[in-house]
Parts: sequence; structure tokens; C-alpha cells
Amino acid sequence: MTDQLHSHPLFQIRTELLSPEESTALSYKRARIFLRAHGLTVHDIQQCSPRFWAMLRHPLCAMDIAMFTILVCQTNLTIGTLSRHLKRRPDLKPLVNRLLRFETVGIYLLTERGHGLDAFNIETTATKTPDGFILNTPREEAAKFMPGSSPRFGIPKIALTMARLIVNNEDRGTRFFIVPLCDEHEMYQGVESITLPRRSGTQAFDWSITRFNNVHLPQSALVGSDIIEDFVAPANRLQSWWDEIWRIPIGSLVVAAPWVSALKAISYIGGRYSMVRCILGKGNQPTPILSFRTQQWPILHATAAAMVLDNWYPIAIDATGDPSTDHSVRHALAVIAKTTICRHFQRCVPEVAERCGAQGTFEHNYMAKIENDAKGAIIAEGDVLTLCIRLFSELLLKRYEVPLPPPEESILARHAVMLLEENIQLFNTLKCDHRSDVFNNLLLPQSQPVIEAMGHAFAYSAALKAGLPQYVLDMYECSVMRQDPAWYSECAGINRLNQRLREDAAVTSMLPHLADLLADLNIEQYVHAPIVTDAEWKAYLSQLPVHAGNAAPVPEQFHAML
Repeated sequence: MTDQLHSHPLFQIRTELLSPEESTALSYKRARIFLRAHGLTVHDIQQCSPRFWAMLRHPLCAMDIAMFTILVCQTNLTIGTLSRHLKRRPDLKPLVNRLLRFETVGIYLLTERGHGLDAFNIETTATKTPDGFILNTPREEAAKFMPGSSPRFGIPKIALTMARLIVNNEDRGTRFFIVPLCDEHEMYQGVESITLPRRSGTQAFDWSITRFNNVHLPQSALVGSDIIEDFVAPANRLQSWWDEIWRIPIGSLVVAAPWVSALKAISYIGGRYSMVRCILGKGNQPTPILSFRTQQWPILHATAAAMVLDNWYPIAIDATGDPSTDHSVRHALAVIAKTTICRHFQRCVPEVAERCGAQGTFEHNYMAKIENDAKGAIIAEGDVLTLCIRLFSELLLKRYEVPLPPPEESILARHAVMLLEENIQLFNTLKCDHRSDVFNNLLLPQSQPVIEAMGHAFAYSAALKAGLPQYVLDMYECSVMRQDPAWYSECAGINRLNQRLREDAAVTSMLPHLADLLADLNIEQYVHAPIVTDAEWKAYLSQLPVHAGNAAPVPEQFHAML
């Protein structure tokens, strides 16, 4: 069934021809079909089984990011959080079964409008009463931001809502509470959902601000402990909070999944368009725009990156799921993978879209919309830069080590090893605290480049071991060198001219294989961009509104007036 999902009628509908309301409703319907088709169990989700990853890596997730968002919240965050409590909380099983069947939509209300990355300091309160809790949003800044909580699409919704447990006027730390939000038609009493405007140029979705006004919850709503009556304040509140949101680190890797498929789609669209789009060259002969080096570089860059990342991502999944590896290192590997994949995507898409001219700016050709959608992934499940800052700081403090590929394996591995060591030495020389101004000013700006360099080394190493063609490896290597040309000149002895010559050799070697490489991406059946062939463009054009009439201009309207 999952292999035929792309031919399902609901997946053939083009969302740009729909209103935002219709598009969002379609995404919810697709999510129901998608989840049921994959038949996930609680065990699949809790243990992040191959079936769980197969669903989230399916290319259709990259074609409907709103559907992907629904699925991630439903499975990884909501069901995943509840899953480890089921043995001691059998009362939660009926709810989880409804979520698995998509009879109820589950959302995850953690962050607040005034506490984005500072989610540890949320203000929503759940005050203990004799028969349960009263949930309140104390001020505007404490409203939950921004999962879709509206009742507009005919399906009940519940939320795992993080709130401060207040017992006898004492703050007992943050816990999750199960909060019914709406039935098929309207919000429940005391719950308000404020629909936000559409995010610019993205897949339509019912992004919302959610707030609570004296919402009564039963005692069983508390899910932050296996013991319902456990109201004791944790000894270490920060550690307890991290333990409650244990699915977020998994989510850091999860949210990177569609961007590998999306990068493959971008490569295919840009590559095929560049082969069929022609200009008149010498002797008025049609010349494909792919014949120009300025066109070849972005297409080959994106294709090489797509191939390398597609090979590395499942290896990253296995590494982050290895129970024999320290938890901190596993989370570090997830952060490295998310950072590397998202930043590769962000660099490749604008290049390819721009080289498709005006066609690259339209939603029906996928590139402009998916680039904007990716901006949401950058901040989802942990903002990329913030994740890098935290990981980089911990590596400099040597709280743990991430084993990198040996520097003799590749120049990218050497770059990563030396860049990290350079910053460790600088930190030791400065003899500063990691929260000092000096650390903030001199070291933090290096956090993302260092983490990315580590990802490049891992990705290249995986591609090398997998036996990807040398011309793909060379192209990927050249694209990475472009991110830090000074280091490769100063430390690797490859000056600017030689860097350019390496690029020229890589492009020359890879270009003759492009058509076959695009076919090998196995993305064609999921791509609906009409510019990939003249026939598809003409077919798409015939579906668009045509304005015609019989009005005749009045000649006097065109007379010059002095």
C-alpha cells in the first residue's frame, strides 16, 4: 500500500490550485491515509523502529510539509511521549489507540509566545484542586505557540500541554497534561485557538496561538509521572524537564527527514529543466542552458549533495539509535545531522531556483515554496544555531567527545578535526568561562561552522565507504570547500586558483553522468513540477484560468494629449 500512496487520488491534487482552507483540510486527510497505510504500533514509535523512519522518510512527506508536520506531532511527540507510560498507566491506552487510528489529532504544546527557546521558563499553570487541576494562561506572553489547535477540519484534537504544577501555592516544576482542545465542530469550554496568518509562501496550515482560561482537568490528565498522585517537586528541575521532553532530541533528527527527499526533487527539477530549456546560440541553433558552466555548478552541486546525504541519513539514524552509545553523544550526532542536512538544503535550493529564472519563483514548480517551508524546519525541535551553540560549548568543555572520521581519511575529515582542535586550544588559551563575554564574542560565532564541518566529514566518510562514484565525492568535496576557502588555502595548501581548477575537474567529470544520476534519485514519480518537460508544462497550462472577451478598444483613448 505504501508503495502506491503516490498514485492515491488525494496525493494527485495540486495544492496551489486550492484555497488555504482546502489545502490544510487536504493535508489532514492525507495524514490519516498515510498513518493508517504504514500501520505503526506503539512499539514502533517508542523504539523508533525502521517502520517509523520509513514513514517519515517517504518522499511524499517532502511534497506536503503540512502533512509531515501533522504526522511528526502525532507520532514522535504525542504518541512517543505517552508510550513509555502505558505499562503503568493503562488508562491512557484508549487515547493512544485513537491517535494511532487518527481518530483524534494530537498536538504538542510546549513553547510559549514569550518563551520560544527558553521553554524551561514557561508560565502556563496547572493548579491542583481536590478533584484535579485548573489550567490557566496567566498572561498573553504565556499563550502556547504555534501548533494547529483549531476545530476547522472536522476532527477532535487533544494536546500534551506543558504547565507548571502548582500545589498549595507552591511551584512543583513543569509537567505534561492531557488537554482536550476541541471536538469535530468547536473548542471545549475555556480553550481558545487564535488562527495565525499563513506563513509567507509556505504550505497552508492552521498555525495557532492557544490559551486556557480556568480549564478543569481530571487528576488523570497528569502524564509527567507513572504515578498519578506524584506531586513532589523534582530534585533537579532542569534534568526533570529534559526527561519530560525526551522526544525532542529524537525530533531533531526526525525533522531533517523530508529535506533529503526535497533536495533530490530540487536536483531533478532543476536538472531536467536545464536540459530542455534552450536559448538561441551560434547560427540560431537551440542551445540547452545546461551547456553553461554557471548552470552546471548549482545542478551538480545539489545532485551530489542529495546523493551523499541520502546515503548518510540512514547511517545517522542507526548511530543516534544505538543504545550502546552514550545518550549525549547520540543527541550530538542528531544535532550534527540536522544542521548539515538543513544547511546544505538552504544553500542548494536558492541556487537552483534562481537558475530556473522566473519559473523558479512560482509555487507550482515547488522550489520557492519548499525553500520557505524549510525555514520552519530550521527552528523546529530545536533551532539549528542554538543546538550548535549548546553542542559546541559542551565539546569545548570536554563534557564528552564525538568520534570523528580519522583526518587521514579525507581532507574534509582533516578540516573538521583541526577546526575543532583550533577552537579548543583558543578556549584554553583565553581561560574564560563558557558564559563570559569573551566566549560569546570570540567562540560562539564558530559554533555552527565547526558542527557543520563535523557533518561534512561524517557524510563524506559514509559516501566513501558506500562506494559512491568518485566524481560525486569530488563534487561534494568541492562544494564543502567553498564554505571555508581560507582554511583550505592556509592549512591544506590549496590556493584559490587550485580550488577553482578542482571544481572544474569535478564538474567536467560528473556532467556526462547527470541524466543517469537524476534517474537514480528515484524521485521522478513524486515530482509534479510542470517545467521538467515541455509536455507537462503544456498540460499544466491547459488547467489554468483563461480570460477572454469581445471588448473593443475605443480609438480616441489612444490619441496623444498635449
